[in-house]
This record gives sequence, C-alpha cells and structure tokens, in this order.
Amino acid sequence: MTILVTGGAGYIGSHVVKELRAAGLSCVVLDSLARGYRELVRDADLVVGDVADAALVRRTIEDYRVDAVMHFAAFAYVGESVEHPGTYYQNNVAATVHLLNTMVQAGVGRIVFSSTCATYGNPETTPITEDHPQHPVNPYGATKLMVERILRDFDRAYGLRSVVLRYFNAAGADPAGLIGERHDPETHLIPLALQAAGGQRESVAIFGTDYPTPDGTCIRDYIHVTDLAQAHVLGLRYLESGNPSDVFNLGNGNGFSVRGVIEAVERITARKVRSIEGPRRLGDPSILVGSSAKARKVLGWAPSYDSLDAIIATAWRWHQQSGNDAPRI
Repeated sequence: MTILVTGGAGYIGSHVVKELRAAGLSCVVLDSLARGYRELVRDADLVVGDVADAALVRRTIEDYRVDAVMHFAAFAYVGESVEHPGTYYQNNVAATVHLLNTMVQAGVGRIVFSSTCATYGNPETTPITEDHPQHPVNPYGATKLMVERILRDFDRAYGLRSVVLRYFNAAGADPAGLIGERHDPETHLIPLALQAAGGQRESVAIFGTDYPTPDGTCIRDYIHVTDLAQAHVLGLRYLESGNPSDVFNLGNGNGFSVRGVIEAVERITARKVRSIEGPRRLGDPSILVGSSAKARKVLGWAPSYDSLDAIIATAWRWHQQSGNDAPRI
C-alpha cells in the first residue's frame, strides 16, 4: 500500500509520514514547500507541487500507484485567516475540491482528513464531543468545516470514504529528535515560549487576560504530535477494514491556560519566560477541550503523552537540537 501525504513537509504531516513508515507503509509526499520544509521529509519521496494541480496529482497517483490519501495541505493560522479570508478559502477549500475530484477520477477511494476543533467555535459544553454543534468563529475553522461537508457529499455521490480527525492543539516533537515543530512565522504558544526561554525571543505575548477562565487566559487541550500521527494510521486501518466514513476528536481531555503553559515551560527548561499581556485576538474561543472517547473506543487509540510536561520536554529537546536552524526573530 502506498499513501499520498499532501502537506507532508509540514509539522504534523512529517510526523505522520514517520509513523506510516514505521507501520511498514510506503509514502509519497506532495508539498508546495510554501510553508513546509524539504528537510522534514524523511524516508519518503517528495513531489514539489500544489494539490490544485490536477495533472500533477493524477500523475503522482499513477506513478506511485497510490491507494489512499492523507490530506494536510492547508493554511492554519487563525489570525491570518481573519485578515486574509480569500486566501484561506482558495487554498483550504478550492484546492481540496480539485484534489478530491482527481482522486475520484483516478479511482482512489479513501482519505484521512486533517480537520480541527476550530470547527466547533465557542463550546456550549465541555469537553467537546463529535456531535457538538459546529459554529466556527474564524475563517480557518470555517474552511475546515466546509471540507468536512464536501467529504460527506463526495461519499454519497462517489463512494469516497473518509476519516475526519478533528484535533485540538498539536504540540511536542518526535521523541527521537529527528523532526519537530517549525513554522515561519511561528505563532504557536509552546515553541514561542521555548524561544523566549532559549533567548531567541525577548518575550512571549499573552493575548487576552479577561477571558471567563480561572486565570483570565485562554484554555486549550494539547495533544502530542506523535499521538496524532498514530491516530492517522489507525484511521487508515479503519477505512481499510471497509468501515464507513466517520469523524473523531483527538485530544487529551485536559485543558491548560496560556499562563499554565508558560509556567510549565519554565519548569521544564529551568529558565524564566518573560511575558507581555495584550488584548484578545479576533476569533479566539475562551476554552477548547475535547473528548476523545470515541477515537479510543472505535479506533483503539491510546495517547502515550497525557502530561503537558512530557509534551513540552520533547519540544524542548527538539528546540535545543535544532536551535541553529530556527527562524530568526
């Protein structure tokens, strides 16, 4: 079996490729490298291009005899999506439609889709389950929700079966230190706090201190990227077994505030992290914590990293090892 991994040169996609290879599966990565990094693609061929390029996708599917697709090629900055929604609808939705059409034409009938808890918007209940209403509060979440709906339509029309994985905040790095989180610009809290601890950044910003939470800062559910990657392999196996399309949350079920994360980084690094308080960002819900009971029951998924300290420790190890390659601040 060969899996086409779109966006496989990115943070999560590269970790999924590693897990697919560990499971004995062949991979080919399709990535434009607009936001991915060639060096993160290990033990897999890399095809440089866009998922909207139907001819390239079709040729890749045929050349590598692709059996299934894992789709990560998307822009994922909430703030940027608010400022430039057109870019997000074009890249995350329109390009995905091109990909799905090409899959149908080429006879590839299985896809694992990287979705997000951002489709839920402001939670009505916590922890969030898969049947929670979906009312995204930013264009990023809206684009992912649109693709989920498109996948349901493609299933009904063409029999294209999908596993949609709505995950919460991906964090951490490969425990072996081979690959890790790298964005330019970096916007994720844990790597920003680690950069502040490591002296690459003067401080880390806290956006909003007046949320209805115990310490006034946003609360998020952090899930280790390796645990996420393993869930994608299980999702693929689920489809291989002939099961119908379905949706699964991926999270630890525990929430940590922005201040709590900064304190954990200080604890792990034994260094002080300077923070600067600022106003809320548009499109940021106050609390996002998910239930992964369904994934545990149906997929047999069991996260190995259920401690925030353990997650941050792997990220700190990667940060120290790749410090010379980090984007300049």
